Amino acid sequence: MDFDMLGLAPRLVNVLKEQGITDPTPIQTQAIPHAMNGRDVMGLAQTGSGKTAAFGLPMIHALLKAGVKPNPKTSRGLILAPTRELAKQIADNLTAYTKGTHLKVALVVGGAGIVAQTKRLAGGVDLLVATPGRLIDLLDRRAVRLDETIYLVLDEADQMLDMGFIHALRRIAPLLAKDRQTMMFSATMPKLMGELAGTYLTDAIRVQVNPPGQAVKKINQSVHFVAQAAKTDLLIELLDKHRDELAIVFGRTKHGCEKLYKVLEKKGFAAASIHGNKSQGQRQRALEAFKAGKTRVLVATDVAARGLDIPDVRFVYNYDLPNVAENYVHRIGRTARAGADGSAVALVAPDEMIELKDIEKAMKDTIPVASGREWEIQPGQKKRPNGGGGGGRRGAGGGGNRSGAPRAAGKPGGGQGKPAGRRRSGGGGNRSRSQSAA
Repeated sequence: MDFDMLGLAPRLVNVLKEQGITDPTPIQTQAIPHAMNGRDVMGLAQTGSGKTAAFGLPMIHALLKAGVKPNPKTSRGLILAPTRELAKQIADNLTAYTKGTHLKVALVVGGAGIVAQTKRLAGGVDLLVATPGRLIDLLDRRAVRLDETIYLVLDEADQMLDMGFIHALRRIAPLLAKDRQTMMFSATMPKLMGELAGTYLTDAIRVQVNPPGQAVKKINQSVHFVAQAAKTDLLIELLDKHRDELAIVFGRTKHGCEKLYKVLEKKGFAAASIHGNKSQGQRQRALEAFKAGKTRVLVATDVAARGLDIPDVRFVYNYDLPNVAENYVHRIGRTARAGADGSAVALVAPDEMIELKDIEKAMKDTIPVASGREWEIQPGQKKRPNGGGGGGRRGAGGGGNRSGAPRAAGKPGGGQGKPAGRRRSGGGGNRSRSQSAA
């Protein structure tokens, strides 16, 4: 099947062909026909599956067919995304799809000048891509109104729930036109997603590509059981083997990511960092340098876990495991893009074993062990608090003063496995906790 068969306007199909886009992805094939028929759509698909075109092309088709210009300070369509990076990527894609048409696409996100954004909205736009917080700022300034917005898209809706945007959604939704089409796309389907869909969607059709929570099969996953204090040394050792390849290193906290980035830079790596403490300009410059290959290692919090489409990323390192199991799949989905191969490496300290078990349960799969021995989960051990520094406790690497002898490498929960290769020492030197945390 091609885009012609989906019923899209020939003008729009030609624009896609000029950009080398000829074959719809599975989520596009399933979602576009329903969206063009005016149905509300609940789409389940991983990042990188072509969701932007799945919701963007039907809206553009309808807006071109209607031929109605937006009134001042209004937007015909609104796309909400949880992070600035994802919002910008959506806006860039929509701008490319509308090339040569009269349609106007605007982007409003935090960390950028609100005055310029206000001026951009003054004449009205056809499609507005926004993060919820900045949109509310603009609503409060009466720089935009939503009563003529007849298309609403919630992209990466599960992450919006994780990031606490539900209150923003409750404030924004009543301001939109009552007679509207709503599309919601998500990579996972937690219980709250069902409630969200029930609130904002009407008689929605559900389309699903891959089972939620499963990783791309072409990603080669592995885990190293290593003391928290020894993580940085091991990461440097692994990165040093492929200095010419692009790699993303994920940490848990803004402060920890910045510390780790500075350590890597001192070790001679062309590195950069992005996290919530960076301005939008800083984050965008870091991403552009990474995409261009000027920097080879990007240290990031989960702001980079979704929506970033950088085909040349060869490695993803989970320096700290995420507190939310599903975020692991999103993180490692930054590699093996567009059919390429990729590797995802997790560095797991003793106090991250519960997170690892949750990740494997969510994926319904076991991550192969590359080195070290599986840590015992201690009675009463709990997940690290979300946003915790991930510093762990030093002196736990060899299984000494934390949990006794760790189990042999192999499948979690199994007996003695095959030797795991070189074993990492638990010492890790005297590296400070803040230096090794991310």
